[in-house]
Amino acid sequence: MSDAALRPRRRVSDVNGILDRSPYPLASVAIAVVAVIVITLVGFTLGTVDIGLSKALNGLHTGFIGAFTTAVYHVISPGPAIGITVVVVAVIWWRTRDLRPALAFGGTIAITWVPSAVVKEIVHRARPDVAVLPHPFPVQPDPGYPSGHTVYITAFVIALIWLLRDTRWHRLALTLGIVAIVIVFFSVSIDAVHYPTDALASIVWALAVAPGVRVVWVDWLMPKVPFLRPRESRTR
Repeated sequence: MSDAALRPRRRVSDVNGILDRSPYPLASVAIAVVAVIVITLVGFTLGTVDIGLSKALNGLHTGFIGAFTTAVYHVISPGPAIGITVVVVAVIWWRTRDLRPALAFGGTIAITWVPSAVVKEIVHRARPDVAVLPHPFPVQPDPGYPSGHTVYITAFVIALIWLLRDTRWHRLALTLGIVAIVIVFFSVSIDAVHYPTDALASIVWALAVAPGVRVVWVDWLMPKVPFLRPRESRTR
């Protein structure tokens, strides 16, 4: 028997940790459902409880800090965020030569992110009053709770960490991802387009909801699509 036959067979690419099945699927889905209900209900109780903190953080919106936080807000607004996600999905597909991890990545982000916009309309919490802010941002027409920007970046980071789970880039993705989430949290709070509690609820939303979303999308739904089934299943 040759040495090659004795070597363990490797996956086509290690960049597909997001496809690893959850060991606790029902618990993940249950936590996601409970989180959506609780975060929605909490939103109705907040009112202007942290307007003082919003004013204090908005006081930092000057010079370089103000320019930077405004740039962050624009860069991950819905249009650019969708574009960024599509590009990353395409790169994953090109890198792995496999559509499954690419769609797992993009779908996990989208299905975690989009429902938060529905909750935003249900709760309808107003954004910080520009009349009391020292450096008001242009008035945003939609409600503020939860923060779509913060849900998006947190879901993006979570999906990226899962994707790179089996690679040497995992620790770097984790570190830079946490930094990115913190930057977005303070950016939307310093711009005062969101209350800090909007952004905090958004981080909790993504952390609690994304695992359940990944179970439903990747473990349950994708295998039902013939061209998205695991290769070993398609060859039986």
